[in-house]
Amino acid sequence: MTRKTKRVLKGTVAGLAGGLAGTIAMTQFQNLWNRMMGGSSSGGEPATVKAAVRLFHVPKDRKKTAGQIVHYSFGALNGAMYGAVAEVEPKASMCAGTLFGATLFVVVDETLVPLLGWSKPPQDYPLTSHLYGFASHLIYGLTTDGVRRAVRSAL
Repeated sequence: MTRKTKRVLKGTVAGLAGGLAGTIAMTQFQNLWNRMMGGSSSGGEPATVKAAVRLFHVPKDRKKTAGQIVHYSFGALNGAMYGAVAEVEPKASMCAGTLFGATLFVVVDETLVPLLGWSKPPQDYPLTSHLYGFASHLIYGLTTDGVRRAVRSAL
């Protein structure tokens, strides 16, 4: 195994840990936001639940758990990719992960999820929903990057 391959593998592992931690932090922020605002940010079924049902044909009694599995898996896998890319191109981790989080928000939440029919179009949501999503992803990115850097240093 080459030195570069080992570096990328370590970055992937560190990013995976970071992505999982980032998803946990994001979820805690969303739970806090929803408690403060008195309910859900969108009022509908989460896109992760819709993705789980559509992709894996999950029965109704397991939708919530399947949605959580999709949420945490997606966050961890994006973190792993981020960690690998940061090893090859360090500029990818500039802005302490906030650029990464903001990019995921725009590409996934604002573009891909509506295109797949897992949410309404962005213009159908109030500004507060977009602020909620953006802030959630900034927290995800910051946490993912911080944990990735710590784990990478330990490796």
